[in-house]
Amino acid sequence: MYKDETLNCADCSQPFTFSASQQEFFAEKGYTNKPTRCQDCRDARKAQRGGSSARPQREMFAAVCAACHKPTEVPFKPRNDKPVYCRDCFSTRQSTR
Repeated sequence: MYKDETLNCADCSQPFTFSASQQEFFAEKGYTNKPTRCQDCRDARKAQRGGSSARPQREMFAAVCAACHKPTEVPFKPRNDKPVYCRDCFSTRQSTR
């Protein structure tokens, strides 16, 4: 049903192939526009924006797990009045509740 199609990149003007499988994927996702950039230019643009998402990296804080006493990192500033758990101990505690 779909055929490979040659398009020109909006950034570098080089021709690139919009494959039949990519066209099928676009149709399944409901995308109505064809890609305007080749894979290299898409990757470069994504890298400029900081990877796969435009969100900045979360600041991580060092802590010691209250259950296993191993060092860990958490995405919040630990307080002395609340226990902090590593990922493994936290998920174990969540599954027993």
